[in-house]
Amino acid sequence: MSDVSSPRPSVGVPGVGFVGVGNMGWPMAACLVRAGFQVQVNDLRREVANNFVQQIGGSAPGSLRLLAQTSNVVITMLPTSAIVAAVLGSGDDNLFAGLKPGTVVIEMSSGIPSITQELAEKVAALGAHMIDAPVSGGVPRAKTGELAIMAGGDAKIIDRVMPVLSAMGSNVLRTGAVGSGQAMKALNNLVSAGGFLIGIEALLIGQRFGLDPAVMTDVLNAATGMNNSTQKKFKQYVLSRKFDAGFSMGLLAKDLSIALQVGRETATPTPFSALCKELVLAAQAMFGSDADHTEMAKLCESLAGTTLGA
Repeated sequence: MSDVSSPRPSVGVPGVGFVGVGNMGWPMAACLVRAGFQVQVNDLRREVANNFVQQIGGSAPGSLRLLAQTSNVVITMLPTSAIVAAVLGSGDDNLFAGLKPGTVVIEMSSGIPSITQELAEKVAALGAHMIDAPVSGGVPRAKTGELAIMAGGDAKIIDRVMPVLSAMGSNVLRTGAVGSGQAMKALNNLVSAGGFLIGIEALLIGQRFGLDPAVMTDVLNAATGMNNSTQKKFKQYVLSRKFDAGFSMGLLAKDLSIALQVGRETATPTPFSALCKELVLAAQAMFGSDADHTEMAKLCESLAGTTLGA
């Protein structure tokens, strides 16, 4: 069953091809299945695609070409823009080999905006359309279909695939031309990382003064120091010492590199952002790319010689 493509999508129920069913892609594709879309999945790890079909539903065609031929919408959710480019048009098997005129490609990876813009031109040359729509919210919100989606591209094309986007996200935010969604995603994660790091430093200062970090977190959440990390990360993943928020250090470092690249391309001074990136890279070197990003707190603790909550 898993090696046979889905039948041609019926009118009103577009066939969706989903490439990349990893930590985020799996629950996102599962939301599409639950919403009634005819979903076909592909992953470099063939067994993962087959497991998705067995556990969730849909089908797993034997090639990217076949997936593209039988889909009205194709979603890519992959680690890097280089991998997206390869899946689209490199090698013996790729999406371009089967992409139909009028198909909409939704690039949902946290990619490099300038590369995505180049890929969109290649997609347009085939008579198809491309938008970028990276997400924020992590695995928990991917599972519930409540992601924030930053959509860049032609407004009419976004309108056309809005039912698909709405099945995965509770808030679809239009950001401008293609590539703008990825720029916004990288900048969002830059702000998120900055809020996390400054908040951890504040907790360390307070604890060494004699304040309880848990009480400090409550005060920050009731006052103007509140941010996503104080609300959803400090107690849950740092003070608990679980460090398992579900987003890796390597992916955060990649997003910050993209944000700083956009800064360079726009000739924008980024002194604080550059420091933030260097701290994340230092934590990545210390704990590894696969470590949870909340382990950045351990770097701050090491510099202070203090363990939060100890």
